[in-house]
Amino acid sequence: MSQLPVIALCGPTAVGKSALADRVAAHMGSSVISADAMQIYRGMDIGTAKTPIETRLVPLEMVDIVSPGTAYSAALFQRDARVCIERALTEKRVPILCGGTGLYLRAALDVMQFAHGELESATRLRLQAEAQELGAHALHERLAALDPASAALIHEHNVVRTIRALELYEQGLSYAQQSQGFQQPQSYYPTLWFALTCNREKLYARIDARVDAMIEQGLVDEVDVLIGDGYAHALTAQQAIGYKELIAWREGQSKLHEAIALIKQRSRRYAKRQLSWCRSDKRFIWLDMDTLTLDEACSLILRHWQAAHEAN
Repeated sequence: MSQLPVIALCGPTAVGKSALADRVAAHMGSSVISADAMQIYRGMDIGTAKTPIETRLVPLEMVDIVSPGTAYSAALFQRDARVCIERALTEKRVPILCGGTGLYLRAALDVMQFAHGELESATRLRLQAEAQELGAHALHERLAALDPASAALIHEHNVVRTIRALELYEQGLSYAQQSQGFQQPQSYYPTLWFALTCNREKLYARIDARVDAMIEQGLVDEVDVLIGDGYAHALTAQQAIGYKELIAWREGQSKLHEAIALIKQRSRRYAKRQLSWCRSDKRFIWLDMDTLTLDEACSLILRHWQAAHEAN
Protein backbone atom coordinates (compact mmCIF):
# COMPACT_ATOMS: atom_id res chain seq x y z
CA MET A 1 0.00 0.00 0.00
CA SER A 2 1.37 3.39 -0.98
CA GLN A 3 2.49 5.87 1.64
CA LEU A 4 1.10 8.73 -0.44
CA PRO A 5 -2.37 9.45 0.98
CA VAL A 6 -5.11 9.73 -1.62
CA ILE A 7 -7.37 12.78 -1.48
CA ALA A 8 -11.11 12.27 -1.92
CA LEU A 9 -13.57 15.15 -2.27
CA CYS A 10 -17.29 14.53 -1.98
CA GLY A 11 -20.41 16.54 -1.25
CA PRO A 12 -23.70 17.65 -2.79
CA THR A 13 -24.14 18.77 -6.36
CA ALA A 14 -23.34 22.47 -7.02
CA VAL A 15 -21.35 22.93 -3.80
CA GLY A 16 -18.08 23.56 -5.67
CA LYS A 17 -16.28 20.19 -5.55
CA SER A 18 -14.87 20.29 -9.06
CA ALA A 19 -13.40 23.78 -8.76
CA LEU A 20 -11.74 22.90 -5.47
CA ALA A 21 -10.37 19.57 -6.72
CA ASP A 22 -8.99 21.31 -9.80
CA ARG A 23 -7.20 23.83 -7.61
CA VAL A 24 -5.81 21.22 -5.21
CA ALA A 25 -4.53 19.10 -8.08
CA ALA A 26 -2.87 22.12 -9.69
CA HIS A 27 -1.04 22.90 -6.44
CA MET A 28 0.08 19.27 -6.13
CA GLY A 29 1.07 18.79 -9.76
CA SER A 30 -1.45 16.02 -10.27
CA SER A 31 -4.73 15.32 -12.07
CA VAL A 32 -8.33 14.85 -10.97
CA ILE A 33 -10.07 11.48 -11.21
CA SER A 34 -13.82 12.00 -11.58
CA ALA A 35 -16.03 9.79 -9.40
CA ASP A 36 -19.33 10.66 -11.03
CA ALA A 37 -21.57 7.91 -12.39
CA MET A 38 -22.77 10.09 -15.27
CA GLN A 39 -19.61 11.96 -16.26
CA ILE A 40 -18.17 8.73 -17.64
CA TYR A 41 -20.53 9.02 -20.62
CA ARG A 42 -19.56 10.77 -23.82
CA GLY A 43 -21.93 13.45 -25.09
CA MET A 44 -23.39 14.11 -21.65
CA ASP A 45 -21.41 17.21 -20.76
CA ILE A 46 -23.66 20.11 -19.80
CA GLY A 47 -26.17 18.09 -17.79
CA THR A 48 -23.45 16.33 -15.78
CA ALA A 49 -21.57 19.59 -15.12
CA LYS A 50 -18.25 18.39 -16.53
CA THR A 51 -15.61 21.06 -16.13
CA PRO A 52 -15.11 22.43 -19.68
CA ILE A 53 -11.79 21.42 -21.19
CA GLU A 54 -10.76 25.03 -21.77
CA THR A 55 -11.16 25.95 -18.09
CA ARG A 56 -9.48 22.89 -16.52
CA LEU A 57 -6.28 23.60 -14.64
CA VAL A 58 -5.24 19.93 -14.77
CA PRO A 59 -6.24 16.79 -16.70
CA LEU A 60 -9.60 15.26 -15.75
CA GLU A 61 -9.66 11.47 -15.85
CA MET A 62 -12.52 8.95 -15.88
CA VAL A 63 -14.77 11.15 -18.04
CA ASP A 64 -16.00 10.43 -21.58
CA ILE A 65 -14.92 6.80 -21.47
CA VAL A 66 -18.08 5.03 -22.77
CA SER A 67 -21.10 5.84 -24.91
CA PRO A 68 -24.49 6.51 -23.26
CA GLY A 69 -25.79 3.17 -24.48
CA THR A 70 -23.07 1.19 -22.72
CA ALA A 71 -23.80 -0.49 -19.38
CA TYR A 72 -21.36 0.48 -16.66
CA SER A 73 -21.09 -0.37 -12.98
CA ALA A 74 -19.29 0.32 -9.72
CA ALA A 75 -17.17 -2.78 -10.34
CA LEU A 76 -16.06 -1.45 -13.71
CA PHE A 77 -15.35 1.91 -12.11
CA GLN A 78 -13.28 0.21 -9.43
CA ARG A 79 -11.17 -1.51 -12.07
CA ASP A 80 -10.71 1.57 -14.26
CA ALA A 81 -10.24 4.16 -11.50
CA ARG A 82 -7.62 2.04 -9.77
CA VAL A 83 -5.62 2.02 -13.00
CA CYS A 84 -5.60 5.83 -12.81
CA ILE A 85 -4.73 5.76 -9.11
CA GLU A 86 -1.86 3.30 -9.58
CA ARG A 87 -0.51 5.30 -12.50
CA ALA A 88 -0.46 8.44 -10.37
CA LEU A 89 1.27 6.62 -7.50
CA THR A 90 3.86 5.15 -9.86
CA GLU A 91 4.57 8.67 -11.14
CA LYS A 92 4.87 9.91 -7.52
CA ARG A 93 1.71 12.00 -7.92
CA VAL A 94 -1.08 12.29 -5.37
CA PRO A 95 -4.31 10.68 -6.64
CA ILE A 96 -7.18 13.13 -6.22
CA LEU A 97 -10.71 11.79 -6.62
CA CYS A 98 -13.70 14.09 -6.82
CA GLY A 99 -17.35 13.30 -7.29
CA GLY A 100 -20.79 12.97 -5.83
CA THR A 101 -21.32 9.25 -6.47
CA GLY A 102 -20.48 7.80 -3.08
CA LEU A 103 -20.55 4.18 -4.20
CA TYR A 104 -17.99 4.90 -6.90
CA LEU A 105 -15.67 6.64 -4.44
CA ARG A 106 -15.86 3.75 -2.03
CA ALA A 107 -15.48 1.16 -4.79
CA ALA A 108 -12.20 2.77 -5.81
CA LEU A 109 -10.79 3.59 -2.39
CA ASP A 110 -12.16 0.98 0.01
CA VAL A 111 -11.93 -2.79 0.17
CA MET A 112 -15.03 -3.75 -1.76
CA GLN A 113 -15.51 -7.04 -3.56
CA PHE A 114 -18.16 -7.46 -6.20
CA ALA A 115 -19.98 -10.67 -7.04
CA HIS A 116 -18.87 -12.89 -9.86
CA GLY A 117 -20.19 -11.61 -13.18
CA GLU A 118 -20.28 -7.98 -12.07
CA LEU A 119 -17.96 -6.81 -14.85
CA GLU A 120 -19.72 -8.58 -17.71
CA SER A 121 -23.02 -10.30 -17.04
CA ALA A 122 -25.52 -11.89 -19.40
CA THR A 123 -27.94 -11.76 -16.47
CA ARG A 124 -27.57 -8.02 -16.22
CA LEU A 125 -28.13 -7.54 -19.94
CA ARG A 126 -31.31 -9.62 -19.71
CA LEU A 127 -32.57 -7.67 -16.70
CA GLN A 128 -31.79 -4.37 -18.40
CA ALA A 129 -33.84 -5.45 -21.41
CA GLU A 130 -36.69 -6.45 -19.10
CA ALA A 131 -36.48 -3.09 -17.33
CA GLN A 132 -36.92 -1.27 -20.61
CA GLU A 133 -39.80 -3.55 -21.65
CA LEU A 134 -41.69 -3.88 -18.35
CA GLY A 135 -40.72 -0.70 -16.52
CA ALA A 136 -39.06 0.05 -13.19
CA HIS A 137 -42.14 -0.63 -11.05
CA ALA A 138 -42.66 -4.16 -12.35
CA LEU A 139 -39.02 -5.05 -11.84
CA HIS A 140 -39.06 -3.67 -8.30
CA GLU A 141 -42.22 -5.66 -7.52
CA ARG A 142 -40.42 -8.82 -8.64
CA LEU A 143 -37.55 -8.00 -6.28
CA ALA A 144 -39.99 -7.36 -3.43
CA ALA A 145 -41.50 -10.80 -3.91
CA LEU A 146 -38.11 -12.54 -4.06
CA ASP A 147 -36.05 -10.50 -1.60
CA PRO A 148 -38.18 -8.08 0.42
CA ALA A 149 -35.29 -6.98 2.67
CA SER A 150 -33.30 -5.79 -0.32
CA ALA A 151 -36.33 -4.22 -2.01
CA ALA A 152 -36.97 -2.16 1.13
CA LEU A 153 -33.57 -0.50 0.70
CA ILE A 154 -34.08 0.47 -2.94
CA HIS A 155 -36.42 3.11 -4.35
CA GLU A 156 -38.59 1.61 -7.06
CA HIS A 157 -37.35 4.21 -9.57
CA ASN A 158 -33.73 3.19 -9.03
CA VAL A 159 -33.56 0.67 -11.87
CA VAL A 160 -29.79 0.21 -11.64
CA ARG A 161 -29.89 -0.95 -8.01
CA THR A 162 -33.00 -3.05 -8.56
CA ILE A 163 -31.20 -4.88 -11.35
CA ARG A 164 -28.14 -5.24 -9.15
CA ALA A 165 -30.23 -6.77 -6.34
CA LEU A 166 -31.97 -9.20 -8.71
CA GLU A 167 -28.63 -10.20 -10.19
CA LEU A 168 -27.26 -10.91 -6.73
CA TYR A 169 -30.40 -12.87 -5.81
CA GLU A 170 -29.94 -15.12 -8.83
CA GLN A 171 -26.40 -15.81 -7.59
CA GLY A 172 -27.66 -16.75 -4.13
CA LEU A 173 -26.51 -13.46 -2.60
CA SER A 174 -28.31 -10.60 -0.87
CA TYR A 175 -28.08 -6.92 -1.73
CA ALA A 176 -29.26 -6.11 1.81
CA GLN A 177 -26.47 -8.13 3.40
CA GLN A 178 -23.90 -6.69 1.03
CA SER A 179 -25.09 -3.15 1.77
CA GLN A 180 -24.71 -3.83 5.49
CA GLY A 181 -21.10 -4.80 4.85
CA PHE A 182 -20.55 -1.60 2.88
CA GLN A 183 -21.48 0.40 5.99
CA GLN A 184 -18.26 -0.67 7.71
CA PRO A 185 -15.55 0.58 5.35
CA GLN A 186 -11.99 -0.70 5.25
CA SER A 187 -9.49 1.38 3.31
CA TYR A 188 -7.81 -0.10 0.25
CA TYR A 189 -5.65 3.04 -0.09
CA PRO A 190 -4.75 5.42 2.76
CA THR A 191 -7.19 8.23 2.06
CA LEU A 192 -8.06 11.66 3.38
CA TRP A 193 -11.80 12.13 2.94
CA PHE A 194 -13.20 15.66 2.61
CA ALA A 195 -16.86 16.64 2.36
CA LEU A 196 -17.97 20.08 1.22
CA THR A 197 -21.09 21.66 2.61
CA CYS A 198 -22.83 25.03 2.80
CA ASN A 199 -26.06 26.59 4.01
CA ARG A 200 -29.02 24.57 2.71
CA GLU A 201 -30.91 27.55 1.30
CA LYS A 202 -27.79 28.83 -0.42
CA LEU A 203 -27.09 25.37 -1.84
CA TYR A 204 -30.61 25.06 -3.23
CA ALA A 205 -30.33 28.51 -4.78
CA ARG A 206 -27.05 27.46 -6.41
CA ILE A 207 -28.67 24.30 -7.73
CA ASP A 208 -31.55 26.27 -9.25
CA ALA A 209 -29.12 28.75 -10.80
CA ARG A 210 -26.99 25.91 -12.18
CA VAL A 211 -30.01 24.32 -13.86
CA ASP A 212 -30.94 27.66 -15.44
CA ALA A 213 -27.35 28.04 -16.64
CA MET A 214 -27.39 24.54 -18.14
CA ILE A 215 -30.48 25.41 -20.13
CA GLU A 216 -28.82 28.61 -21.36
CA GLN A 217 -25.65 26.69 -22.26
CA GLY A 218 -27.57 24.33 -24.52
CA LEU A 219 -28.75 21.36 -22.47
CA VAL A 220 -31.83 21.00 -24.68
CA ASP A 221 -29.61 20.74 -27.76
CA GLU A 222 -27.43 18.17 -25.97
CA VAL A 223 -30.52 16.10 -25.18
CA ASP A 224 -31.72 16.39 -28.77
CA VAL A 225 -28.41 14.97 -29.99
CA LEU A 226 -28.75 12.01 -27.61
CA ILE A 227 -32.30 11.43 -28.84
CA GLY A 228 -31.12 11.65 -32.45
CA ASP A 229 -28.39 9.10 -31.72
CA GLY A 230 -30.96 6.66 -30.38
CA TYR A 231 -30.19 7.02 -26.67
CA ALA A 232 -33.53 8.40 -25.48
CA HIS A 233 -34.48 5.15 -23.81
CA ALA A 234 -31.04 3.91 -22.90
CA LEU A 235 -30.81 3.10 -19.21
CA THR A 236 -28.30 5.92 -18.72
CA ALA A 237 -30.55 8.63 -20.11
CA GLN A 238 -33.48 7.28 -18.13
CA GLN A 239 -31.49 7.59 -14.87
CA ALA A 240 -29.69 10.91 -15.36
CA ILE A 241 -31.31 13.97 -13.79
CA GLY A 242 -31.64 16.69 -16.40
CA TYR A 243 -31.84 14.28 -19.29
CA LYS A 244 -34.81 12.11 -18.38
CA GLU A 245 -36.98 15.16 -17.69
CA LEU A 246 -36.16 16.81 -21.01
CA ILE A 247 -36.62 13.55 -22.90
CA ALA A 248 -40.07 13.24 -21.32
CA TRP A 249 -40.80 16.83 -22.41
CA ARG A 250 -39.68 16.08 -25.98
CA GLU A 251 -42.03 13.10 -25.95
CA GLY A 252 -44.94 15.36 -25.02
CA GLN A 253 -45.29 14.26 -21.42
CA SER A 254 -44.82 17.76 -19.95
CA LYS A 255 -44.23 21.39 -20.75
CA LEU A 256 -40.69 22.78 -20.83
CA HIS A 257 -41.10 24.91 -17.71
CA GLU A 258 -42.47 21.87 -15.87
CA ALA A 259 -39.49 19.78 -16.94
CA ILE A 260 -37.06 22.45 -15.76
CA ALA A 261 -38.85 22.76 -12.42
CA LEU A 262 -38.67 18.97 -12.01
CA ILE A 263 -34.93 18.98 -12.76
CA LYS A 264 -34.42 21.52 -10.00
CA GLN A 265 -36.59 19.59 -7.55
CA ARG A 266 -34.87 16.27 -8.21
CA SER A 267 -31.44 17.89 -8.06
CA ARG A 268 -32.23 19.34 -4.64
CA ARG A 269 -33.42 15.95 -3.41
CA TYR A 270 -30.29 14.32 -4.79
CA ALA A 271 -28.12 16.87 -2.97
CA LYS A 272 -29.91 16.02 0.27
CA ARG A 273 -29.17 12.31 -0.24
CA GLN A 274 -25.53 13.08 -1.01
CA LEU A 275 -25.18 15.01 2.24
CA SER A 276 -26.79 12.18 4.18
CA TRP A 277 -24.38 9.70 2.64
CA CYS A 278 -21.38 11.82 3.63
CA ARG A 279 -22.68 12.19 7.19
CA SER A 280 -22.96 8.41 7.50
CA ASP A 281 -19.18 8.06 7.08
CA LYS A 282 -17.27 9.37 10.10
CA ARG A 283 -14.00 9.58 8.15
CA PHE A 284 -14.99 12.81 6.42
CA ILE A 285 -13.33 16.10 7.28
CA TRP A 286 -15.98 18.74 6.68
CA LEU A 287 -15.29 21.94 4.76
CA ASP A 288 -17.86 24.68 5.29
CA MET A 289 -17.84 26.62 2.03
CA ASP A 290 -19.89 29.39 3.65
CA THR A 291 -16.85 30.34 5.70
CA LEU A 292 -14.00 29.20 3.43
CA THR A 293 -12.87 30.62 0.12
CA LEU A 294 -11.59 28.18 -2.50
CA ASP A 295 -8.02 29.21 -1.69
CA GLU A 296 -8.59 28.70 2.04
CA ALA A 297 -10.22 25.30 1.51
CA CYS A 298 -7.35 24.31 -0.78
CA SER A 299 -4.76 25.35 1.82
CA LEU A 300 -6.61 23.41 4.51
CA ILE A 301 -6.61 20.25 2.40
CA LEU A 302 -2.91 20.64 1.64
CA ARG A 303 -2.11 21.04 5.34
CA HIS A 304 -4.09 17.92 6.25
CA TRP A 305 -2.35 15.97 3.49
CA GLN A 306 1.12 17.11 4.56
CA ALA A 307 0.42 16.10 8.16
CA ALA A 308 -0.87 12.68 7.09
CA HIS A 309 2.10 12.16 4.77
CA GLU A 310 4.59 13.03 7.50
CA ALA A 311 2.80 10.74 9.95
CA ASN A 312 3.35 7.84 7.56
